[in-house]
Amino acid sequence: MASALERMPQRLAPLESGNYDFRVDVLADVVQTMRAGPARSGRMDVRAPWGLRIAPRAGCRFHMVLQGSACLISDRSSACTPLGPGHVVLLPRGSGHVLADDPDTPPVDFEPRPPGDRARTPVGGNGAPSLLLCGVYLLERERPHPLLAAFPDVVHVPADPARHGSLHAAITLLGEEIDSGRPGAAAVTEPLVDAILPLTLRAWLDDHPDFPATQGWSRALRDPVVAHSLALIHQDPARHWTVADLAGNVGLSRAAFARRFADQVGEPPLTYLAAWRMTLAARLLREPGATIATVAQQIGYRSEFAFAKAFRRDYGLPPGTYRRQQLAA
Repeated sequence: MASALERMPQRLAPLESGNYDFRVDVLADVVQTMRAGPARSGRMDVRAPWGLRIAPRAGCRFHMVLQGSACLISDRSSACTPLGPGHVVLLPRGSGHVLADDPDTPPVDFEPRPPGDRARTPVGGNGAPSLLLCGVYLLERERPHPLLAAFPDVVHVPADPARHGSLHAAITLLGEEIDSGRPGAAAVTEPLVDAILPLTLRAWLDDHPDFPATQGWSRALRDPVVAHSLALIHQDPARHWTVADLAGNVGLSRAAFARRFADQVGEPPLTYLAAWRMTLAARLLREPGATIATVAQQIGYRSEFAFAKAFRRDYGLPPGTYRRQQLAA
C-alpha cells in the first residue's frame, strides 16, 4: 500500500537549478494515482487491406505498433496519424477512432484478442502484415483530475531509440514476449504494458517542452514556482503543509505565492492539498490490506473520524462503504 506514496523522488532538485522537470513527477503521480485497475490489452494481427473501428471507452486508450504500420483517425478529427514500428499513441479521454492500413479502407467493428491468445488468423486481406498491441488504462471516473484534460485528444510518440531509449526498449521487449509465446510471458508483458504509460507521457513531454500552452489549470505546470509547489505536495501529501511552508520552499512571500498558485491552479494551495489527499485516499482504499486507520494516517489525518468525515463529504459515502464497493466491482 505504501507504494502509492513512494513514487515521488526522496529529494527534489533545487528550484533554481533549472535542470529538473517538475512536470514529469506531478504528471506521473497524477496518472498513476488515477489508475483504477490493471491495463486491459489485446493483440491485433492484421493484413492489408484492413480497417478497424474502436468504440469509445472510459479510460485512456493506447496502441503500440510492434510490426508493420497503421493509420489512426480519431472521431474528433479526420486527420490520419501515421504509425510505424515502435510508435505509441494514447487517447487520454478514450475517444472512438479508426485504425487502418490506409485512410480510405472501410472499417469494421473490432475487439482485440488478449495478448496470450495464440490464434494467428489475421484480420483483413492478404497484403502486408502488421502486429499491434491495443488496450485501455482504466482511470478513476468519479474524480477526474483536471490536468488530464490538458492533453490533446491524440498523444503520439514516434519511435526514436536515441531520444527515448527506455520507451523503445520496453516496446521491443514487449513485442518479443508477445510473439514468443514462452511460458511466463504474461508475467513479463503485464508490468511492461503498465510501464508504457508513464514512459510515453515522459517521452511526449520531452518532445513538447512548451506543454501545456493552454489557459487554465494546466498553465501551472509551465510555471516553475507553482510546479515546484505541486511537486512538494505530491511528494509528501501527509505533511501538515501551511501556505507559509510552501511559499518558503519556492522563495516567495506567503501572499505572493497564494495569489500565484490560485491564479494558475484555480483554487488555493490548501484546497488543492485537501482534494488531492481524498483522491489518494480513494486509491489507497482500493488496495488489498488497506484499513481506514492506516489510510487516514498515510494522507495526514490524525484521527480516523476526521478522515471519514472528510471522505464522506467528498465522495458521498463512508470510506469503508467505498472500499467494499470497489473491491466487489
